[in-house]
Amino acid sequence: MNTVDLNCDLGESFGRYTLGLDAEVIPLVSSCNIACGMHAGDPAVMEKTVALAAEAGVAIGAHPGYPDLQGFGRRDLNLSPEEAYAFTVYQIGALAGFCAARNVELNHVKPHGQLYNRAAVDPELAAAIARAVRDVDPELVLVGLANSELIAAGGQAGLAVAQEFFTDRNYTDEGLLASRTRPDALITDEEFAVTRVVRVVKEGTIESVSGKTIEIQADTICVHGDNSHALEFVRRIRTALVAEGIAVEPIA
Repeated sequence: MNTVDLNCDLGESFGRYTLGLDAEVIPLVSSCNIACGMHAGDPAVMEKTVALAAEAGVAIGAHPGYPDLQGFGRRDLNLSPEEAYAFTVYQIGALAGFCAARNVELNHVKPHGQLYNRAAVDPELAAAIARAVRDVDPELVLVGLANSELIAAGGQAGLAVAQEFFTDRNYTDEGLLASRTRPDALITDEEFAVTRVVRVVKEGTIESVSGKTIEIQADTICVHGDNSHALEFVRRIRTALVAEGIAVEPIA
């Protein structure tokens, strides 16, 4: 039987600002990536999100990003590898503390936003992040864009890796995410998106923005549930996977 993980980025509220529908989406996924206070989130939100995930039996991952609350971690801060290493260790350690307090395991690490995007193509940054994950806990799984430098760096560091596929993003011929500056970067046709998710899990291929068939290994599927419409989309994806005989299980 085919298996795949469904993951969602969560814990992105901050102080009085509420982002996302964490309590509603957590029961629908098998893994969650919790913001660690740099691009989003704060200690109180981290504690609450870990508790929600623990109660639901959902695998917990750290979601470190650039120190960029105002830009939500989507601006390239051009950190040196040494800085990226330090910021990644710091954020993983913060979430690991909340997991220890709740007596649950930290399972994986998935970088956020521009840190994730740059690590997909920058070998030095990717290696720094992989070292940070390994040095905190070599048993952690490193999640990265399929076919990316981050996946390669994780393997070279001796980590287990999970290659990620995005339900709502188009891909280039090289297998990278189409830039958000492109008008066709986001997929808005839900029926097409659901069909494509099933295809990539069962066949390992999709069509790029140019129509070229490209190969992608999808160990984990990223979904978003930050509004009621998106939440229903997550339900549709999970229902479609199960109907096709695909088991939804956490990253291992």
